[in-house]
Amino acid sequence: MISENELQDRIKIRYEGESSQDCVLSCGNTLQELDIKFGEIILDLGCGRGEDTIEAAIMVGPEGMAIGLDLSEAMIIEAISRATNKKVTNAVFTKGKIESLPFPENSFDAVMSNCVINHAQDKSKAYREIHRVLIPNGRFVVADAMSKYPLPAEVKDDPEAWAQCFGGAITEEEYLDSILEAGFRKVEILSRREYIKNGYDFISLTIKAVK
Repeated sequence: MISENELQDRIKIRYEGESSQDCVLSCGNTLQELDIKFGEIILDLGCGRGEDTIEAAIMVGPEGMAIGLDLSEAMIIEAISRATNKKVTNAVFTKGKIESLPFPENSFDAVMSNCVINHAQDKSKAYREIHRVLIPNGRFVVADAMSKYPLPAEVKDDPEAWAQCFGGAITEEEYLDSILEAGFRKVEILSRREYIKNGYDFISLTIKAVK
C-alpha cells in the first residue's frame, strides 16, 4: 500500500511542475453549476492556479469571500499572484489537505472541487470533511474521475498513477456511496462522460448534493 507521504510527494511534484503552465486540469464545469450568490463564502478544494477561486470571489462580491485550498505550495503562490494581478482582494489561498480541512465546522455556504478528490486515499473522509465545513443546507458541486470497473492492484499501488488522476479512481458506485455515507442528501448527477484512460474504462461525473 502506498504511504500517505509518498503519495503526497508525487502529487506535489506533478503540480509544482504545472503551476506555471496553462494546461487544463479540470474534468467538469463546477463553477457555473454551483449557482453562487452575492455575499456567500465559497471553498474551492484543489484550487490549483486559482482561476475558479478568483472568479467565485468576483461573483460573491465584496461582502463575500472565496477560499482556495491546495496541497502544492507552488500552486498557492501562483494563485496569489494571479489574484493580486487582477486586484481581487476577497480571494484567499491556503495550503492544506482535503482529508483534514483546516476550517471550523459550518464555515462555508458552498464547496466546489474539480478533478481533485480522486487523489484522496480516503474519499469517504474527504466527503465527511466537506460535510463538516458546510453550513446546514449548504451545497457542493464536484467534478471527478472514476473507473467503470475496479482497477488492478498494479495500478492502485503506483503512486505516479495516483498523481496523474488515474490510480486513485474508484468505481461510480463506491464514489457515490462515499457521498451518501458522509450524510449528504439530494445527490444529483449533473453530467456524465465515459472515456478510455490508459486502456481502462473511465467516467467523469459532475455531482451536486446538499447537506
